[in-house]
Amino acid sequence: MKIDFDQSRSLHHIRRVCLVTETFYPEINGVANTLKFLVAGMRKQGIQVLIIRPKQHAGDRSVNQGELQTQTVPGLPIPGYATLKFGLPLRRRIQRAMQAFDAQAVYIATEGPLGFAALRASKRLGLAVLSGFHTNFHEYFEHYHLAFLRRLVFRYLRAFHNATAVTLVPTKHLAETLTAQGFKNVQIMARGVDAVLFSPAKRCQSLRSGWDVGPHDPVLIYVGRIAHEKNIQLALKTAEAFKQLQPASRLVLVGDGPLRESLMQAHPECLFVGEKSGEELARYYASADIFMFPSLTDTFGNVVLEAMASGLHVLAFNYAAAGSFIRSAENGTLAIWQDEADFIEQARQIGVLPGDRESIRRNARLTSEALSWETISEQFIQQLTLIKETGSDGSHQKPLLVSKV
Repeated sequence: MKIDFDQSRSLHHIRRVCLVTETFYPEINGVANTLKFLVAGMRKQGIQVLIIRPKQHAGDRSVNQGELQTQTVPGLPIPGYATLKFGLPLRRRIQRAMQAFDAQAVYIATEGPLGFAALRASKRLGLAVLSGFHTNFHEYFEHYHLAFLRRLVFRYLRAFHNATAVTLVPTKHLAETLTAQGFKNVQIMARGVDAVLFSPAKRCQSLRSGWDVGPHDPVLIYVGRIAHEKNIQLALKTAEAFKQLQPASRLVLVGDGPLRESLMQAHPECLFVGEKSGEELARYYASADIFMFPSLTDTFGNVVLEAMASGLHVLAFNYAAAGSFIRSAENGTLAIWQDEADFIEQARQIGVLPGDRESIRRNARLTSEALSWETISEQFIQQLTLIKETGSDGSHQKPLLVSKV
C-alpha cells in the first residue's frame, strides 16, 4: 500500500477533532477497532479528541480527560444488536458540546440518528465534516426480513454522505461502486493491523489441547458476529466438507450473536467460545491454522488482516480486505465472489494440499507487516486537515490522499 503525501506536507495539522460514532472501544466490532487506532494516532500527534457516542449502560457518563473527552447521549438498543445502542438525535446538545470543545473538524463514523444530528450541528457551526462508510447496513436488511427498506435506506445513506466534504471507504472496489451509484467525493483510506499483538508467536499448544486437537491437526477458525448477515452457515458447511478430507480437523468460532445458542445445539462438533479480545484473541488466532471469512456484507473485514498477521491461511471471497491484499496460492486463497460452491471447493483444495499452507502463512504475515496503523492514522489526520483548509462543503476538495490498494 502506498500513500502519497507529497502535495500535503505544507498543511498544518488541526488540533481539535470531534468524532461521532454509535460504537467505540471496548465494544468489539470492526468500527470500534478502527476508531480506537485512529484516535490513538491523533493523540500521538498531540490532537485533542472529543468523542460523541451513545450511553452503553446506566453508569456510562461523559468524561473530560484532557486530550480525550467523551460526551455521551441517551441511546436505544439497535435491533438485532442487543449489546449496542444508537444515539438519540439531540442536535442542540451535540452542538453545545462541539462549541464548548471548540472543534475544528468533525468525523462522523456512523450514519444513524446521532450522526444525522451531528451533521446538522456541524453545518450550523460551519465545521468541516468528514464521514466514513464503515458498514453496509442497507445489505443487512435482507437478513432480517426487511428487504423492502433496502432502497430507501440506501438513498438516505447517499444523501447523508453527499452532505459531507469527503466520504472515506476502505477499498478501491467500494469507492468505485459508491461513485457509480451517485456518491460524491469518495476517497480510499484502508485499514491497518496491530502486527505486534497479532503474531504467529502467540501460538499456544495448551489452548489447542483444550480444543482436543493434536499438534498437526488442522484447526479452522471463524472470528466475528454469529449472525445471518455474516453468512455463518457457509462457515459451518465449509468446515463439514473440510472434515471429510481431514477427519481430525476442528472448527472454532469466536464471537457472539443471535444465532449462537441455536447453532451450538445444532453443531456440537464445533467449538463456540464466545467473544475474545486482546491477548486472548491473539492466542486464539495464532493457535488455529485456517481462517474462514464467508461474509458477503462487510465493507472491509479487519479480522482478515488480524488473521494474516497471526500467520493463518485465509479463505475469503474476492472482495473487501481479502480482495485488496490476498493473492491466491501466494498469501491466502480467494473464492469467486458470491459463489458459495467455489468457497467450499477452495477449502477442499486446502485440505488436499496441506503442505502449501506453511509458505502461504509466512507470506500472509509478511503482507500484514506493511499495513501499520501509524500510516493510516497519518493519512486520516492529513485528510481532516485538508477539508478544514479547503472548506466544509468539499467544493474545492482535491484527491490528494489516496491509499492505493
